[in-house]
Amino acid sequence: MLQSFHEDCVERAQGALRRGVDRRTALRALGALSLAPLAAGGPARAQGARELVIVNWGGIANEGFGRFYGAPFEAANAGFKVIQNSTGPSAGRIKSMVDSGSVTWDLCDSSSTSARVLGKQNLVEKIDYAVVKKSDAISEAFTLEHGAAPYSFSSVLAYDSSKFPNGAPQSWADFYDLRKFPGTRLMRRDALAVLDAAQMALGKDPRNLYPLDTRACLNKLKEIRRNAVFWANGSESEQFLRTGEAVMGQIWHTRAKVLEQETNGRIKFIWNQGLLQAGIFVIPRGAPGGANTQRLLASMLANPEPQVELLKFLGNGPTNPRAAALVPEEFKRFNPTDPANAVQQVTLDGNWWGDNYTQLNQDVIDIITG
Repeated sequence: MLQSFHEDCVERAQGALRRGVDRRTALRALGALSLAPLAAGGPARAQGARELVIVNWGGIANEGFGRFYGAPFEAANAGFKVIQNSTGPSAGRIKSMVDSGSVTWDLCDSSSTSARVLGKQNLVEKIDYAVVKKSDAISEAFTLEHGAAPYSFSSVLAYDSSKFPNGAPQSWADFYDLRKFPGTRLMRRDALAVLDAAQMALGKDPRNLYPLDTRACLNKLKEIRRNAVFWANGSESEQFLRTGEAVMGQIWHTRAKVLEQETNGRIKFIWNQGLLQAGIFVIPRGAPGGANTQRLLASMLANPEPQVELLKFLGNGPTNPRAAALVPEEFKRFNPTDPANAVQQVTLDGNWWGDNYTQLNQDVIDIITG
C-alpha cells in the first residue's frame, strides 16, 4: 500500500529524532506533552470527562495533534477530554465502523478525496458551517461539504542543483523537458498531483487547471515514463534524490525541506506550480460526540497559534489566514501557506479528484507498470 502524507508525518518525525534533525524543537514539544491528551489505551482517563476521539496515524504526529489540537479545546471547554487514537482512519475502516453501527470515533485525519467519496456514500457527516467558520480557512478548498482542513501540505518540484550549473528547472514544463534538463525524473506512484503537474506541463493556465484533460495528461506521462522512477513512501522520495538516482522529482514539501537542509542547499525546491493540498478531517456518520465534534473541529481551524506550532513541530502548513503573521521568519520559507509561497501554487481540487481518482489512479499504475 502506498504511504499517505499523514503516515509520512509519523515516519518523518520519528526519523528526525533518530537523526537528531531539529532535535531541540522536537524534544521541547515532546517535553510539553504532559499537558496533552493521552492516546487511547493509555492510563486511566479523568472521571466524568466527556470524551472526544481524534483518530490519526500514530507516532509523534499523534502526540502533536494532542498537544496542538486537543489541549487548546480542553483548556477552553471544561469537562472535556480529547483522546488521541492512532488506529489509522482509512476510508475502509470508517466505512466498516459506520456500516456496523458501532461508531466510536469523532474526528478522523483523512483527505479531500476521501471526504468526497465517503460523503457521496453517506458515511461521514456534513460539516456544520454555522459552527465551523469558513472565514477561519484560507480558501473554500479547505472547507468542503464533508470535511475541513486545519493543516495543509504541498507537492513540489525538487532538484539537484549540482546537475544544472547553467540554470535550474522552474516549472513542470521544464520537468518534462528531457533535452534541456537531462536525467531521471522522480514521481509518486499515484495519479494525485502527478497528473496535475502533467496538465501544467502541457501549458494549461494553472489558474484554470480543472477539469484536467485526462487523456492528454496520461499521454504526457507516457512520454517520460521510461526516464522516471516512482516512489511509494516519503523516505524513498528522499533517497532517490539523495543518492543521485534521480536529478529532480515531485515530492512532499516536508521531505524537500529535509533534503535542502541536510545537503546545505545542493538539493533545492521551488514553490512555483506546487500542488497545495488540504489536510482534511472528517466526522464519521453517527459520531458519538455529536454537535461537540463540530465544535472541536471549529476550534482546530479557529486557533492560528497551535497551527503555527504544528508547522514548527511537523512541517504541516497552517490553514487559518491569521497564522501567516505569527510564523517566525526562519519557518516562512518552508510554510506552504505563507502568502509569498501560496500565490505561486495551485490548490488541488479535492472534489474533482474525489469524483475521478479511482479510475485515473489505475490508469497511472498501468502506465508505470506497463
